[in-house]
Amino acid sequence: MNTRIRGFTLIELMVALFIAALMFAMGYGALSQGLKNHDTLKDQQARLLALQTAIRLLEQDFVQLTPRPVRQSVGDEPAQPALQSGTPGTPPIVAFTRGGWSNPAGLQRTGLQRVAYVLEDNTLKREHWNVLDPTLASTTVKRDLLTHVKNLSLRYMDVNRVWQVQWPPPTVAGVIAQESNLRLRPIAVEITLDTDDWGTIVRVIEIAG
Repeated sequence: MNTRIRGFTLIELMVALFIAALMFAMGYGALSQGLKNHDTLKDQQARLLALQTAIRLLEQDFVQLTPRPVRQSVGDEPAQPALQSGTPGTPPIVAFTRGGWSNPAGLQRTGLQRVAYVLEDNTLKREHWNVLDPTLASTTVKRDLLTHVKNLSLRYMDVNRVWQVQWPPPTVAGVIAQESNLRLRPIAVEITLDTDDWGTIVRVIEIAG
C-alpha cells in the first residue's frame, strides 16, 4: 500500500508567512515602544537629578552665606554688599559671599567664595570667582545647572520678619556705604523656581545667625 506524503499548499504557506510577519511586526512595535519608554525615563531621571542638584547647590550656598562684602572690580565705587539681589534689569539674579569653599589641593586662598546665579536662555547657571575681591582681569567659572527654567525669584526675610524682594532692603539702600549695611544678611531666603518639567517649586532656607 502506497502512502501519499501531503505537503503544504501555496495558500497555507502564504497564511503562515502572513501570521509570522504579523507577529514580527507586533513584536517589533512592542520592542520599539519599550526602547522609547526607556529613553524617556532616562531623560526624566536626568532632568530630576539636575533639579535636585540645582536646589541642593542653592541651599548649600545660602546656608553658608557670610557677611563679607567684596570690592568693586574697578574704580573707587562702594563695595558690593555681602548679599546683593533684586536690582531690576541688572544681572545676576543674586550674588553673595559664602563660606566653606573646599580646598583639597591646599592652594593659598581663602575659604570664602563669591558666587552668583543667572538665568540665560531658560538655563539656570551658577558662577563663581576664583578670587574674593575681583579685578578687571578676574574671570568667572560658569556652570549650567538646570534647563527649561522659566523664572527664578527670591525673597528675603528681614529682622522684622517682613519679606523683601530686594536685598539690601530699600530702607537701607541709601546708606549702603555703611559697613553694617554692607554686611547685612536676611534671616531666611525663599526660593521660587518655575520650570517647564516640574511646575513651580518653593524652598525656604534659614540663614544661620
